[in-house]
Amino acid sequence: MALTPSTMLPLGTPLPFGVISAQLATGAAQQVSGEPLDLDGLARGPVLVLFLCEHCPFVKHVEQELSRLQADVAGPPLRLRILAISSNSLQTHPQDGAEGLRAQAARHGWTFPYLLDGHQEIARAFRAACTPDPYLFAPAADGALRLVYRGQLDDSRPGQGRPADGKDLRAALAALEAGGTPAGEQRPAIGCNIKWHPGSEPEWAR
Repeated sequence: MALTPSTMLPLGTPLPFGVISAQLATGAAQQVSGEPLDLDGLARGPVLVLFLCEHCPFVKHVEQELSRLQADVAGPPLRLRILAISSNSLQTHPQDGAEGLRAQAARHGWTFPYLLDGHQEIARAFRAACTPDPYLFAPAADGALRLVYRGQLDDSRPGQGRPADGKDLRAALAALEAGGTPAGEQRPAIGCNIKWHPGSEPEWAR
């Protein structure tokens, strides 16, 4: 395990619908659990994209908070949609395959779509670096969904004796709910590095 921070993708970056759609259409990515993914539906409101996996202790630390978050934000006025993605290489970490992800989702009652990014192209489009790595997108004046928050759920970490409460992400969501914009000062997420296919690591992971 290499302790890794998120790359802090520039705020304002649009959600890469085209990459997600293309990877699903070719079978390079597949949905393994959750409600059927409706990309058109995602475009109608705020979207939280989460890079997760089954085995990472940093993900395990926030799993219960993600379940609470799912319950807290599904309804009005925010109607947040959540999309989870696992991009770890199954060549090196087969436990993060479809069966493991489905079992993880079932244990925690996750109903949001969970994708297996087999070719890792979705992770590349987000410049994702770690698990968990959250990205919050919201509708902008130009009609696009643009990045308004990326960074840690909160400042708790495994082994510290403090449960995750998602306070940083929840503050960003509260700002959206109030009709505002999340604060621009945001702290990177910290977690296990995404396990890239051997020899194909992106430049930010070298």
